[in-house]
Amino acid sequence: MGRVFRMGSGVNTDEIIAGRHNMTTDRKALGEHVFSEVRPGLAAEVQAGDVLVAGRNFGCGSSREHAPIAIAGAGFGCVVAASFARIFFRNAINVGLPVMICPEACDLLEEGEEIDIDQSAGTLTRKNGEILRGEPLSPFLARIVDAGGLVPFLQNHELSEAEGCE
Repeated sequence: MGRVFRMGSGVNTDEIIAGRHNMTTDRKALGEHVFSEVRPGLAAEVQAGDVLVAGRNFGCGSSREHAPIAIAGAGFGCVVAASFARIFFRNAINVGLPVMICPEACDLLEEGEEIDIDQSAGTLTRKNGEILRGEPLSPFLARIVDAGGLVPFLQNHELSEAEGCE
């Protein structure tokens, strides 16, 4: 269960974490500055497991992994968006940040609302019991996120040739 923090469409990586804060890859340090240019004070409000909900093309811009690291470092448990920039989506998986595509979430969920997310089912449940259906990650990508990202996954798993990469 987490509280919703809303963002609009076209949120770019420089809005997520300004370039002047990208001198580190430390999660906590980056998390302290998440959205500091566009929504000052947001990082101080986030509690572990809160949910970032956004519109279309979330994470457009640079290919640096700092943006998803900052979101995770702030304490967000998941990012739900109508759509993601391709590189941001994959970077989020690689750093262990859960992401879900759910177009109706950005239209229906309200700032501060509490929701429960079931990543494996691809569902978001509102307090009133309404269920929004998103797209769950493939089982392989979910395993990477569950491991904490690509590096921990590879350190702890031996891939068979049948698994391949997505």
